[in-house]
Amino acid sequence: MGACKRLIPFFYGLRHGVTMTKNEIQVGGQAVIEGVMMRSKDAYSVAVRRSDSSIYVRKQPYVSFARKYKFLSLPVVRGAVVLIESLVLGVKALSFSGDVAMEDEQNQGQKNKPRKTAKQESFWSKMWLGLTVLFSLAVGLLIFFYVPLILTDYVGAKTGFMFNLIDGLFRLAIFLIYLFAITLIKDIRRVFQYHGAEHKSIFAFESDKKLMPSEAKPLSRFHPRCGTSFLLIVMIVSIFVFMLLGKPNDVGERLLRLTLIPLIGGLSYELIRLSDVGSKRRFWKPLILPGLWLQRLTTKEPDERQLEVAIVALKCALGLDLSGHQNVVFEGKEALELETVKS
Repeated sequence: MGACKRLIPFFYGLRHGVTMTKNEIQVGGQAVIEGVMMRSKDAYSVAVRRSDSSIYVRKQPYVSFARKYKFLSLPVVRGAVVLIESLVLGVKALSFSGDVAMEDEQNQGQKNKPRKTAKQESFWSKMWLGLTVLFSLAVGLLIFFYVPLILTDYVGAKTGFMFNLIDGLFRLAIFLIYLFAITLIKDIRRVFQYHGAEHKSIFAFESDKKLMPSEAKPLSRFHPRCGTSFLLIVMIVSIFVFMLLGKPNDVGERLLRLTLIPLIGGLSYELIRLSDVGSKRRFWKPLILPGLWLQRLTTKEPDERQLEVAIVALKCALGLDLSGHQNVVFEGKEALELETVKS
């Protein structure tokens, strides 16, 4: 069990979070182990359900580089920035939730000891996080972009068009097999329930409903701007981008393709932003439906306890009143100082 929870951050961290807007308030989210990470324009928070039923929250300030530097907010460029930032924050949140889950396992039957806060984490912890991000990125590039090239070589496609089409189909097949395979892991099913809770809570926020489990529960767990849909768009966009390069003849030309991943991510990000329009217009709906269907694999119906965790994470990221949740425990004094209670 513990080993599995250590491996989940490596591979599930490759999933990109949701990005949404409401009255110029940007909110993104990602499911983690027994919890949810939510990100606003000024901060991000991770809320995790502990074995004693309390909700343990880490909140830290965070401002995107796209907001700090105007040239990074340009179309397509901003998508590459968001992709990298989401990977870093996602792996960081998953590692945090994994640590909390393992502590709960080790301390079963005992009083949970207070864990190290973000400020108390050592240089080696940060180094480990950096290595984890690099490892996740390398594994993702290897599995989803380099392995399909090797498999396509065995097919013997002659033209650049056929080579890139077959390469793209292999990439899409590997992606679908990967998603199906991880649904077989028991711990991942719990993560997918929190993924559904994340979507429902953000739907409640977007539709001006009260941020309560009872209000969020009837809402859909399928969101058009979900990270699952984003990854599907990445797989499709990559086919058209790589078509421009023709058939790779050596290792150098194959590695050149990897340098275009930020461009592919940026283009895919712009397309996923259009899904807000697409969800309301008949023309776009057929293009959005495959992503929604795929979310049947990556989201499961959450219970009200899981919805509460997602709502606490969302409220905390937005600086909203948490007084209605009596079992919330913040990590360290700095988290309490960050919390702004709004009437």
